[in-house]
Amino acid sequence: MTRQTVYALTDLTARQASPQRLGQLARSQWVIENRLHFVRDTTFTEDASKTRTGHGPDNMATLRSFAINQLRAAGHPNIAAGLREMSYQPFHRPLDLLGLA
Repeated sequence: MTRQTVYALTDLTARQASPQRLGQLARSQWVIENRLHFVRDTTFTEDASKTRTGHGPDNMATLRSFAINQLRAAGHPNIAAGLREMSYQPFHRPLDLLGLA
């Protein structure tokens, strides 16, 4: 058995910062990481993007997040599969997804 000590800074009071509450806060951050950032990194290969100047990186991140959110709202649990489905008819399906067709 191993033991690990983790230090964290918080503005919670000692009463509010129970081990259970700190664990919940840490896990909720990983949910965000796994649901959005991991998908942007793996499906959209965001880390390999060559867009590096001006507002380009922020704009592209916003567009990627928008696409992910639209696909999830349409019921696609797998974003990569949803993107593939959209690509089968690229001039119709994305517009349908956005309600623009």
